[in-house]
Amino acid sequence: MQTKVQGRPSTKAVQAKCEVIGSLLRPPYLAEARRRYEQSEITAADFKRLEDRAVDEAIETQTLAGIDVITDGEMRRYAFYGHLIDSLDGFDKFGGWGIEFRDEKGEKTRLRRPVVVEKLRWRHHMCVEEWTYLRARTTHPAKVTLISAQQAAAYYDPEKSRGAYPTREAYLDDIVDFTRREIEELRRLGCTYVQVDAPQYAALLDRDLREGYRRRGSDPDQLLDECIEMDNAIIAGHAGMTFGMHICRGNNQSKYYAEGGYGPIARVLSRTRFDRYLLEYDDERSGDFEPLRLVPEDRVVVQRRGGPHHSPGATRAQPPVRLRLDDGGEQTHPG
Repeated sequence: MQTKVQGRPSTKAVQAKCEVIGSLLRPPYLAEARRRYEQSEITAADFKRLEDRAVDEAIETQTLAGIDVITDGEMRRYAFYGHLIDSLDGFDKFGGWGIEFRDEKGEKTRLRRPVVVEKLRWRHHMCVEEWTYLRARTTHPAKVTLISAQQAAAYYDPEKSRGAYPTREAYLDDIVDFTRREIEELRRLGCTYVQVDAPQYAALLDRDLREGYRRRGSDPDQLLDECIEMDNAIIAGHAGMTFGMHICRGNNQSKYYAEGGYGPIARVLSRTRFDRYLLEYDDERSGDFEPLRLVPEDRVVVQRRGGPHHSPGATRAQPPVRLRLDDGGEQTHPG
């Protein structure tokens, strides 16, 4: 079966109804090992052995569960975006714009995020180690995850970042170049499916987060249009690869940062050139299926339903439109 995507060569479509979307829960021994490694209490070799053990367990868990496309669980990352921050010099790991997560009970937590403070410099590959280890451990269909330009845009602050990059656009140009370089290496190593995580698109559904972008010198709607083009640039021209875009409303310790249907950002679904859209439709915060009318007919939508963060008793809208929809499954808990 061929999937035709404007602006990219035809690729063999991924045949999957159930795939892992976010990070699996990292086992306590791995969290403790990371803490000890960062405090220089254990060696890099010792830490890697424990990372390998956690990945092996993640592979076994997914395989036994019958998941169609698996990942390494993102066990080697401190957060879902950790591959970017750890592979490039130039970020302050916790010095950026913090965002508030909340739940239905009114409980809140604030996540400290990175900020770019120096010109980015290549340190090592983002996720080649993840892919080559996964490829060596299983013959099961697998993928790797990267973050979108729009997600990376949140790590630019006009006050803290201007000394490194005079504009957000200049910074994102480098993000696109580094990410394309990573994808080409993954392709050379046999990876054929890349998931691009873009939860910050859903942040533009939230009034407070939109205002946060304005305070940092960005018009949210203009940023949306610019990042659509940059995310298209990231995936353009990689022959033989399938790309999925994941858009959710945030998940940190079973808390979220945005709510509402995809309507205000629906042009992401119509103008980006991804093969698959991995979307969140598992509770009353998700809205209805109306925005999916804009998805081109040659794309696939995989809807996220359930998972460890799922709220018991939550209701889901029924699809009012006819479209090609894979009722996807997920084992997920973002980092």
